[in-house]
Amino acid sequence: METATTNCSVSIGNKGKLLALKEDYSSSYSHAERLHLFIDEILKENGLKPQELSAVAVSKGPGSYTGLRIGVSAAKGLCFALDLPLIAVPTLKTLALQVKQEKEGFIIPLLDARRMEVYTTGFNSDYRRVFDTRAEILTENSFSEYLENAAVSFIGSGVEKFRNICKHENATFIEGKLPSAAQMVALAEEKFQKKKFVDVAYFEPYYLKDFVAS
Repeated sequence: METATTNCSVSIGNKGKLLALKEDYSSSYSHAERLHLFIDEILKENGLKPQELSAVAVSKGPGSYTGLRIGVSAAKGLCFALDLPLIAVPTLKTLALQVKQEKEGFIIPLLDARRMEVYTTGFNSDYRRVFDTRAEILTENSFSEYLENAAVSFIGSGVEKFRNICKHENATFIEGKLPSAAQMVALAEEKFQKKKFVDVAYFEPYYLKDFVAS
């Protein structure tokens, strides 16, 4: 389940392969209305019963405070009800996996936060992390240490505001992309095989920053 942004996304995988995907790739949050409906529909459409699941994977953040809470609450509910292990998948890595870098370089997902701020993590072309997840206030010099040395692909909901201030020739901007449960399958399978589960009772989403009400 992926609920860290406006994309309400649910997938089913088997042995690392994507079997089915259902998502609402819109600009508004629909998780409270659609998430449980999507779970029911994707199971029925694929002839599966909840009892046939082996584990539940959820996007752990960073991202929308409310979206993450809805996704994690739903995942925990399934795990408790079905006695299943819970797998937490890093949101920014699933976004990076949507980029196929044809040559040596970097992939930097950007999730929109407030004003000129984004949540970001850096990866090389083999999807190995090159810098840790952080909140970054964008300036024209952001990520210059990577742009000066190689091609850099930026992807995610924070791309548009960075494109407006970054004019570096090594930068490629991939717009209109959000994290999806489709890319969670392979990462969840790897964790499942290594039994890298999180505690269902105590797991909390990775908010990165404290919630601010407005």
